[in-house]
Amino acid sequence: MAESRPTASVLVTGSELLTGLVADANGPFVSRALGDLGFEVRRVLLVGDRPEDLRSGLEFVAGDDLVVTTGGLGPTADDLTAEIVAEFCDAPMEVDTALQGRIHAKVAGWVARTGWDGPALDDSIAKQARVPRGASVLEPVGTAPGLAVARAGGPLVVVLPGPPRELTGMWPAALASPPVAALLARTPRAEPILLRFAGLPESEIAATLRDIERELDTSRVEVTTCLRRSELEVDLHPLPGAEDTARELSGRIVDAHRRRLISDDGRSTDELLAGALLASGRTVATGESCTGGLLAGRLIDRAGSSAYVAGGVVAYSNEAKSALLGVDPALIAEHGAVSPEVARALADGARERFGADIGVGVTGVAGPGGGTEAKPVGYVCFCVTTADGQVLARDPQLPGGRADVRERSVDLAMHLLLRVTGVTGAGAHR
Repeated sequence: MAESRPTASVLVTGSELLTGLVADANGPFVSRALGDLGFEVRRVLLVGDRPEDLRSGLEFVAGDDLVVTTGGLGPTADDLTAEIVAEFCDAPMEVDTALQGRIHAKVAGWVARTGWDGPALDDSIAKQARVPRGASVLEPVGTAPGLAVARAGGPLVVVLPGPPRELTGMWPAALASPPVAALLARTPRAEPILLRFAGLPESEIAATLRDIERELDTSRVEVTTCLRRSELEVDLHPLPGAEDTARELSGRIVDAHRRRLISDDGRSTDELLAGALLASGRTVATGESCTGGLLAGRLIDRAGSSAYVAGGVVAYSNEAKSALLGVDPALIAEHGAVSPEVARALADGARERFGADIGVGVTGVAGPGGGTEAKPVGYVCFCVTTADGQVLARDPQLPGGRADVRERSVDLAMHLLLRVTGVTGAGAHR
């Protein structure tokens, strides 16, 4: 019989997260990583920096095989995670003098620059060097160490810092620590399959799955869908032994929606576009109005983008469109600043100004005001032109408020750029 997956939960701590002033980045990262490692992630809990909340959160997830906590490891009085986990695991706290010395060495440069040495600093370092007896210590990325400590008859608890940079930096060491490595060695793993589609509603995938399930037993494949950056992600997680079923299910979903397929290997539009531009040696330039530079920012998000992004212009006013990108004022007067004709002129102007191989122009009515009956809020014109004469244009009305229209405009522009590069499977907005 095929094995079941071990269970895991993520306990995110931080009162600042409960106020909504700071968004949690750690829960999604850890949850996704654990799922990819073969765990069934049962829950992600968010609690404040209060001892009773931490205790109740740990007791609530005590039935899982693995618990990962994030946050509450700093030098201040409300950083209590290590102490509460030690209590939960019945492991007395004690100072690790070697760790204390390593933390002091890490802050020595800062101390020399600021002169903030003294008893308060020594106390904060000593606090961070107190660890549960028997715990595996994960070397600090900042100043706070991580921990891996087991509860007798209960879960293995991995304690990680709150700052996302420190957590992601410590993650490889957490996986390599002896107790976690031993748990991973006993964890049956089946590779997930990630499909990406553009312009495909979740209801269509749901209908397709119902049709497939009449002929194929998919009970051992967990299917989740998520709309991210206007792309529908369909994530298939097979239980061990159900890999063949997952592959067959994936193939049937792709066959049913091939025209909308972006990738069947998890790669995003951004990854595919970057790869296509690098492989072809072509460059792209942007002429943006309503998106205000968001498209250029998206294009340069990836390391190495200087190899294929020539530049961009935010031409918001009519005067800027003419002065910076050579849009004929008569064209604007005849068709309006928001028009397919002006989008084409922006694309050509950007391409010519930067000597790029591909130009993309975006102009629209982002709202909330400025719409007319002929050109309502959400009406956006796109055009992509190439040095070899390709022209790809769209002028949809996009739903949502101002931020939604601008973000969706960037998504659509990226999909159009992907199509003009000729990437197979780029089925966006055909």
